[in-house]
Amino acid sequence: YYIIPDFYIFNNSGTLELTLHNKNAPDLKISEDYREMLLQYERGSKKDKRQKEAVQFIKQKIDAAKWFIDAIKQRQSTLLLTMNAIMDYQQNFFLSGDETSLRPMILKDISEITGLDISTISRVANSKFVQTEFGTYRLKFFFSESLTKTSGEEVSTHEVKHILAEMIQAEEKHNPLSDDQLTEMLSEKGYHIA
Repeated sequence: YYIIPDFYIFNNSGTLELTLHNKNAPDLKISEDYREMLLQYERGSKKDKRQKEAVQFIKQKIDAAKWFIDAIKQRQSTLLLTMNAIMDYQQNFFLSGDETSLRPMILKDISEITGLDISTISRVANSKFVQTEFGTYRLKFFFSESLTKTSGEEVSTHEVKHILAEMIQAEEKHNPLSDDQLTEMLSEKGYHIA
């Protein structure tokens, strides 16, 4: 199936620019016809029961529309705030496309930066996609646990997976490396994993 990204990130000469797909940013406004109708009813000299009911009905619909537009704007703000925080946190990746440059990042990190609840960050990360010059990614791709190397440096588990994939790619296919051999090779590079 074809994925329509929710966000686009462009590298403009080293400056990352984030935009929201227009499906998430519809141009909503209240029809002037309803505003005009309300004014006409309110200006009417005869405030009979029918007129009062019509004014009340239109006011309710305008209030409901305003609430809906505000809710959509709040959602857009939440989406942009979350993606901006991820983009800033993982800036090296968005500039290079190098998966090994991904920093360890958990939901709590983005929650603390944005001030949004962890459950909100989780919903956005699990359901949204971003298009970059290196491909389209689900936001949860950018989240990973950390691993401390022998040197004390904290690295993303993405880095370990990438190195492990390279080792497996280079192994002799008729004589594959055992789990113990892979663990030993990773250990020699400073990655201690079980």
